Amino acid sequence: MAKITTRLSDKEIKAAKPKEKEYMISDGDGLRVRVKPNGSKLWLLNYTHPIKRKRTNFGLGKYPELSLANARKIALDAKALITQGIDPQENKKQQQATHQHTLFYVSQEWFAIKQDDITANHATDIWRSLERHIFPSLANTPVKAITAPMVIKLLKPIEARGSLETVKRLAQRLNEIMDFATNCGLVTANPLTGIKAAFKKPKKENMATLQPSELPELINAIANASIKRTTRCLIEWQLHTMTRPSEAAGARWEEIDLEAKVWTIPPARMKKRREHRIPLTEQAIAILEIMKPISRHREFVFPSDRDPFKSCNNQTVNMALKRMGFEGRLVSHGLRSLASTTLNEQAFEADLVEAALAHVDSNQVRSTYNRTDYLERRIPMMDWWSEHIEKAAQGSLSVTSTLALQTAI
Repeated sequence: MAKITTRLSDKEIKAAKPKEKEYMISDGDGLRVRVKPNGSKLWLLNYTHPIKRKRTNFGLGKYPELSLANARKIALDAKALITQGIDPQENKKQQQATHQHTLFYVSQEWFAIKQDDITANHATDIWRSLERHIFPSLANTPVKAITAPMVIKLLKPIEARGSLETVKRLAQRLNEIMDFATNCGLVTANPLTGIKAAFKKPKKENMATLQPSELPELINAIANASIKRTTRCLIEWQLHTMTRPSEAAGARWEEIDLEAKVWTIPPARMKKRREHRIPLTEQAIAILEIMKPISRHREFVFPSDRDPFKSCNNQTVNMALKRMGFEGRLVSHGLRSLASTTLNEQAFEADLVEAALAHVDSNQVRSTYNRTDYLERRIPMMDWWSEHIEKAAQGSLSVTSTLALQTAI
């Protein structure tokens, strides 16, 4: 006569005390609780392997994290698989592998490597775009199930809204993720190659900038604008140093060597993740002298008005230019174009101009071997540029001039 096992109660499991050796208490039908000498209690399902025909144990989880009711449910599901000839342990491994190979999981793995090669702001922008547009629909989809029609269908509504640049960037990022999946052996080939052909191309728009002849108008507008002294200094700092908006706004005092007259921006803050050294002209140093009483005791040269422990927003200059009447004519990034055009027109060496702008040579071989930043040779060029700005100010309107220093807001 078959032995009848009395079902366990929650009270009995809680009351089971540890002994010198581990022991089992049974709930019937192969479901057991292993009580270990250290007091931990583990759920096990003892079953006959559907193929090997040998008795084996399947660990379900730990009590009380896995309740009695849930342990019974998992055991029933496992037995249903066994009757179909499926080993529940192998099935669990396959499910875990599938979870690890979802688009979200693979994107995390790709992003962990990607973010080391880009700035923090760019990394944030990339991940937010995926969270907003891609993950709500495809996060739990295995990468091997991703198809071009699936992604095209997802991106078409974004295209219909006219956000063509967003579509272009999302397509690029998804291609990088699927290339990563291919290289990791998760898919045999990237199915998204060429999907950009399914969408309209965004019209290429150059950064709004001024002509070199319009520099005096800009300087005059800066000097007479109703803006804070910190904002005025930031605009001219970016103009004199030819830096990107985020690089200028995030300038830290620790990066600046006043004795050597060099500002060194670390790789983490640069677009191409390369250290960038900038020779500081007398005019640039004069801007720092103006900022000393305001922020020398702080981390950032140009602190935020709302929170002095943070830097100015990288859009501060853009907003100021709009208020000054330059909307549609000039953006903060266009200050670099203005400097580049002027210096090239003056026949300064192209390599020096490109180095000043922290551009990386598109020729990969040349870029690999040519690591110089031409610092010493750039000094005369930067001096000329700052003096040119000062001349455009007609000697009285620059923030570094005595008059501007007395009247700056």
